[in-house]
Amino acid sequence: MTSSTEKTITPRPKGPLIALVAFLGCAAALYGMHRGSGNAFGDSCQAAAATAAAMEPLSKGEVAAVSVPKKPELLRDLSFTDPQGKPTTLSAQRGKVVLLNLWATWCVPCRLEMPALDAVQAKLGGDDFSVVAVNIDTNNLERPKKWLADNKVERLVYYSDPSGKIFQDLKSVGKAFGMPTTLIVDRHGCELGYLAGPASWASDEAIALLKAAIGKS
Repeated sequence: MTSSTEKTITPRPKGPLIALVAFLGCAAALYGMHRGSGNAFGDSCQAAAATAAAMEPLSKGEVAAVSVPKKPELLRDLSFTDPQGKPTTLSAQRGKVVLLNLWATWCVPCRLEMPALDAVQAKLGGDDFSVVAVNIDTNNLERPKKWLADNKVERLVYYSDPSGKIFQDLKSVGKAFGMPTTLIVDRHGCELGYLAGPASWASDEAIALLKAAIGKS
């Protein structure tokens, strides 16, 4: 029998309280994770903005049509094949500034600028810069190699994408509407420049623009 001086204690429901605490904890954690990843993504091309600013006034003369973004963005990774026909990607070039060029033997302006791209590779190519010219011929796959050899384009590594998917991938983000298509990509994969059409890439103006992208005076 319960004494009149004793108080009856009714247990409080712990389940809902624990669930609420757990929910708030998860929400805070998710918010922190989202916030951190958002900052990381937003900052991934922040350093490229200064490089782009240095390049912008150099987009003139023979390379006046090169579009230099005020706020560089991370370019999607692109797939193609190496000289042995093995899969590779644009991200495999990280650590170098890349002049990415899509070309084909059926494209007259492409053929005209290939010797200039070869000359750029000879002049600037090395540990911090490379011309990555990707051929997108879909038929007679030996023809591009023969054309390069016949025209003494000897310094460029032969990359290709017979499927043409690289062109479609760039077109899907508004970066390929015709041939040739060329992009300047920094060491971290951020876009520094875009050109639809040909350019005299061995000209003094083009070399100055590319040196600014590399960080050379």
